[in-house]
Amino acid sequence: MNKPDLREVEVDGHKISPVLPEEVKNFLVDIDGTICDDIPNEEPERMATAQVYEDAKQRCNHWFEQGHIITFFTSRTEDHREVTEEWLKKNGFKYHGLLMGKPRGGNYHWIDNHIVRATRYEGKFSDLVPETRTIQVFK
Repeated sequence: MNKPDLREVEVDGHKISPVLPEEVKNFLVDIDGTICDDIPNEEPERMATAQVYEDAKQRCNHWFEQGHIITFFTSRTEDHREVTEEWLKKNGFKYHGLLMGKPRGGNYHWIDNHIVRATRYEGKFSDLVPETRTIQVFK
C-alpha cells in the first residue's frame, strides 16, 4: 500500500507543510514494551526473539489495511535497525516506516504545529475510543 496523498496547504500565499486527509491517522507506535517484550538496548541479543504482545500485530495491521500510516519508532539505535526490521518482518507486521533513536526514559512532551493525539499503551490493544483528558497548552 502506498502512503495516502498529502494535501498541499497555503497560508497567505505561501506553501506550508502538507497534511494528511482528516480521516487518515499517522500512527507512531513504540516497539519495546508496547508491541513486544520490553528489551533494553544493553541486551540486543534478546531483540530477535522478543515475544509479540497479544493483539498488537492484528491491531496495527488492521490500521494499515484501513489506509492509515504505521510508523514504528523506538529507542533502539541504528545499530539495531537490521535485527528490528527482521523481527517486524518475521512477525508479520505491516508498516510504512521505522524511526530509530527515540529518546529513552518516557515522560514525553511533544510540541508540534500539527494535531498530536497520544494514547498510552496499558497492556491491551483494542479499539480506540474518545475520552476527555486535561492537557497542557501554550497560554
